[in-house]
Amino acid sequence: MNHPISPTVRRRRLARELRRLREAHGLKLSVAAKKTSVPQSTLSNIESAEARRIKPRDIDALADLYEAPADIRAALQELALESKERGWWSSYKDVFGGNALPDFEVEASMIRSFECQVIPGLLQTPRYSEAIFRGGRACGADAIQRSVDARVQRQSILHRHHPPHLWAVIDEAALRRQPDGPEVMCEQLQHLINMATHHNIDLQVLPFNAGMHSGLSGSFYLLDFPGELDPSIVYTENATDSLFVQDPESVQRFVTIFSDLNAAALRATQSIRFIRQIMESVEQHEHD
Repeated sequence: MNHPISPTVRRRRLARELRRLREAHGLKLSVAAKKTSVPQSTLSNIESAEARRIKPRDIDALADLYEAPADIRAALQELALESKERGWWSSYKDVFGGNALPDFEVEASMIRSFECQVIPGLLQTPRYSEAIFRGGRACGADAIQRSVDARVQRQSILHRHHPPHLWAVIDEAALRRQPDGPEVMCEQLQHLINMATHHNIDLQVLPFNAGMHSGLSGSFYLLDFPGELDPSIVYTENATDSLFVQDPESVQRFVTIFSDLNAAALRATQSIRFIRQIMESVEQHEHD
């Protein structure tokens, strides 16, 4: 079974390739637009990965100008076609808004995650997710169920053929913050322990006694992609907005932060023991 296609990743790849070809010919964007009769605003949108509808004839005109060989021309046309695809997440715009994290997750080769408040979304049980959505915002039962369904759908990438490598550093606070009741939390902690046995998942706990650390500014996802034409990005969110960070220097800062968190956190085997101890403590309180 083929991986789902991310139209956004395809648009980014097409943008970088067309810009590379134009710059290799020493052409300014305005000159390339004039020579191909592609409106400058259109070409600018294509090269900034903003264009959602890309005409095959515009790609052909650009390929002619850049003297692209047949295989490159075909690849450009395929990228333009795939950039129009609609992923499953497009039917969950009410949940994800305009910025759909799954749009990038489906093609990521590695996802590095730091969570300081809750269990990472890709590792949540449905009941734990439901408790988060109930506690986080005032919305109806239908909206909560939609959010839970979308989160479960996201998790399917971890179980497919050739899954991404998920490396999650979880703050101790997320492990100790109780949802509705101890039963839900025990189920969630056991799920973490089970998921940690998968070859593509690494879990680390950042304990309170690690003291102050470089991740105090908040949670984030760092996504890497298999192709060099698809540079890494960072995803963060707050109460009102979600943000994709793409500037290479900014992304590198998050890489450094994650490296520091990795060094400060417990090793994988220690982390599993730590999670199990918390789970036993929760179970003990349940029976007291």
